[in-house]
Amino acid sequence: MTLDRVLHKSGAGREAPAGNAARSAQVPGVDATAETVRRSRVRLPVLVSAVILVLSMVLSIALGAVTISPADQISTLLGHLPLIGFHSGVAPIEQAIIWDLRLPRVVLATLVGAMLAGGGAAYQGVLRNSLADPYLLGVAAGAGLGATVVIVLGGAGTPILPVAAFAGAVAAVALTYTVAAAGTERAGGYALILAGVAAAAMLTAIQTYLQQQHADQMRQIYNWILGSFAVASWSDVWTVAPYIAISVVVLLAHRRILDVLRVGGDEATTLGVDPRRAGLVIIGAATLGTAAAVSVSGLIGFVGIVAPHAVRLVAGASYRVVLPVSMICGGAFLVLADLVARTVQAPAEVPIGVITAFVGGPFFLLVLRSRRSRHGVL
Repeated sequence: MTLDRVLHKSGAGREAPAGNAARSAQVPGVDATAETVRRSRVRLPVLVSAVILVLSMVLSIALGAVTISPADQISTLLGHLPLIGFHSGVAPIEQAIIWDLRLPRVVLATLVGAMLAGGGAAYQGVLRNSLADPYLLGVAAGAGLGATVVIVLGGAGTPILPVAAFAGAVAAVALTYTVAAAGTERAGGYALILAGVAAAAMLTAIQTYLQQQHADQMRQIYNWILGSFAVASWSDVWTVAPYIAISVVVLLAHRRILDVLRVGGDEATTLGVDPRRAGLVIIGAATLGTAAAVSVSGLIGFVGIVAPHAVRLVAGASYRVVLPVSMICGGAFLVLADLVARTVQAPAEVPIGVITAFVGGPFFLLVLRSRRSRHGVL
């Protein structure tokens, strides 16, 4: 059994009937045509989603207390690029609004949204559970505890806060994997899920205790937990970009493996793929990027469920499409959610987690109802 045949079985390669595979291999030009069709089915959704992302970013930069035209945005961007020597005619105050306030916020929201969506899609593929979330293994609980500890010690608003959140997230996942692998050589999917639930419950209990003992800092803690890009800066972007870039590269490199894992472990083993090892690499990469994302944004829910499911509804189930398009659409979704969060009650800001929950909650219920109607149970 070849990889293409397995991908065909998983729904990732439906360009030609399986019965015609042998004949197609003997007809000159058929394989090249089939490959061209496959690539076009990937490129078109990626192109459309990229256009949506760019339009979302332009709209988010344009709207606010001061309206910025797309021409001024382009002029300011060119004026800040090195080695070009372009002189922007935009007023200095508007350049500051674009470059120092809105653009880093939009870029950071794009990175975080892409990572949460890509992480959600990766978790769903490895665990073969379409309701899996990038926070499943305790990332949210660990990051929340790390941030809470720093805030109660008076470190709110300092560079220590994202470091503590990142360390807490990584430590929580390490605890989850250690518990899941206890007594066995490696942790299985269900063991990871159950261990993640247990670790999250324990860490959340500690966090709740600290909140109760430091009630005067509850507002700061909840502001972080509900997520915000209000203080986003280029420093935050450069801090998380390397981790997210590594995670994205690893996940995209494994998108065909995710299609094989979606079919089942036996097929993967037949092709010489170790499903547990591949799953560990994919989950590790998704967790690293997610931990970095939440360290600068707080805990923003539902992105990892909404984006992958929306992509599957439109573009099919193959991870060759789902993974890259989910990342792009996740970035666009979070950029638009942030735009609503900072404008709907201007000059006050609504926590972005409230906006994503307002959209993601009903969407999650629709997905849950759809699964129950198809299978009768979860």
